[in-house]
Amino acid sequence: MTIEQRKFHLHQLGLFLNQFRREGLVKQDDLPHNDEFFDRMNEQIEMAVHHNGWFTKDNVLFSLEEWAQALTLDNLEKWITPYSLDAITPKTVAIIMAGNIPLVGFHDFISVLISGHNVVAKQSSNDKILLPILADYLKAINSEYNDRITFTTGRLESFDAVIATGSNNTARYFEYYFANKPSIIRKNRNSVAVLTGNETTDQLQALGEDIFRYFGLGCRNVSKLYVPKNYDFDSFYKALQPYDSLMNHAKYANNYDYNKAVYLMSEFKMLDNGFLVLKEDESFGSPIATTFWESYTDLDALKKNLEDNKENLQCIVANNLLEEEVKFGETQHPKLWDYADNVDILSFLSNLN
Repeated sequence: MTIEQRKFHLHQLGLFLNQFRREGLVKQDDLPHNDEFFDRMNEQIEMAVHHNGWFTKDNVLFSLEEWAQALTLDNLEKWITPYSLDAITPKTVAIIMAGNIPLVGFHDFISVLISGHNVVAKQSSNDKILLPILADYLKAINSEYNDRITFTTGRLESFDAVIATGSNNTARYFEYYFANKPSIIRKNRNSVAVLTGNETTDQLQALGEDIFRYFGLGCRNVSKLYVPKNYDFDSFYKALQPYDSLMNHAKYANNYDYNKAVYLMSEFKMLDNGFLVLKEDESFGSPIATTFWESYTDLDALKKNLEDNKENLQCIVANNLLEEEVKFGETQHPKLWDYADNVDILSFLSNLN
């Protein structure tokens, strides 16, 4: 398979995914193998929703929409152009996937395939429904993928390199276990937002998407706010009011009630609007239905603090304050070249030879 063929196959997969949208299904009769896979994919979406209580249909379809928009020919070409991927000697790359949000390991999966290597995927039990059918679709497009894609639930064996995602605790295990293999080991990361008090209502509403998409379970979800001293949270809470429907989701509501009760019993100071607790805290990672906040008086000192903690941060949301900031509402729209933990996967994969 040439790099051009692999690129085209992923583009075809993107066209297939583009049929599954939040506003409704849009079946395209001219897609290859669509009669075989369209209804089956729809069934897998429903199965994923029932399998994991955090995977609402809206969030699953949002994920599929994002991947459909990412896998255009232009995006794929821009992604792979900086690398030499046309003469790769195929290696077998094991991927240990997280399961916190739908298809969270998909970027690693397609990175291995587009680079010309073979993939052995070990999925999380929380997110094991959707990826196999996407792999089957690629196999239907080109039978060579039958030998290039393997799923396993057991012990990883016969691989040349590994990409593993987990917690800080599991990362220590991964680093020990895979010490003799080329590896990318990912740990806990969180995202933060820097507010100045001059944000518009639209910007704060967009920040709500950064906070609440996937119920805040992703590393790209904003879990902490940096605000100027004596910041008035009233406009922030008013802008987030459209997200009060989150309390209709039982698991979110249970987490909100539990965390609020813990804070009340511990006599922590907090703010509350009925669906989001704000707690002053120096930590980056907040519980579900809670966002931490910390005040600042010196913006330059804050920038230095963020730079010093960049190993703990995935995204920093701000408005014309930082060189590598993410705009309000954009954390859940990463590009193919926006690498998790800022580790260039394609560079790693292209140098395995």
